[in-house]
Amino acid sequence: MTRVLVVTAVDLEARGLARHLGLARVAGHDWPHYRGGALDLVCAGPRAAHLEARAAGVESVSLVISAGVCGALSPDLAEGDLVVPEAVMAATRRVATAVLPELRRAGTLVTVEEIVATPEQKARLWVETGALACDMESAPILEWAAKRGLRAAIVRGVSDRASRGVPADLAAVVEPDGRVRTARAVRVVLSRPRAIPEAMMLMSATNAALKSVAAALGRIARARA
Repeated sequence: MTRVLVVTAVDLEARGLARHLGLARVAGHDWPHYRGGALDLVCAGPRAAHLEARAAGVESVSLVISAGVCGALSPDLAEGDLVVPEAVMAATRRVATAVLPELRRAGTLVTVEEIVATPEQKARLWVETGALACDMESAPILEWAAKRGLRAAIVRGVSDRASRGVPADLAAVVEPDGRVRTARAVRVVLSRPRAIPEAMMLMSATNAALKSVAAALGRIARARA
């Protein structure tokens, strides 16, 4: 069986998708790796920094998918909406995504270097790029796949609409390896009470986004069964 390698940035994304898809944890790794049917799901950390090492044990890959959440730039997108772009932009580069017969592709996604923290920053990025949404991993994931002659696509769910940013202190609770640091999260909510409702709203929207992404990945997996 040829396999689909699904790559997330954050452990929380990987665990959420694995739960929705009924994937089992692969033993023998100290980082998140799940498997079921045609899917192998790994967490590669922010900016996909650990993709090379964590994808090393997955064989017979025919398709790589950058999966997880994204931030909306288009005002037409709401939390939980699915984003399956035709291309990803990063700096001056534009990389086309693979055709997915199971899903309709539309528009572009832009990969950024830093968290887009405010609605004003999102509006500026939308005007400058015309992209529907943004993330921090898809461009390096697609480039990694291209170097290996592998088809690659993006399947993302909106976790924060264009009118809402992600506060920098909440974004900073994610470690470089993709794990969420609980102690740092506690310090954030203790030092800034407003962070509690913000975190709850972001978690609810993230869950909605991951459900949409899991449903799309399920269609892809069933087509390859």
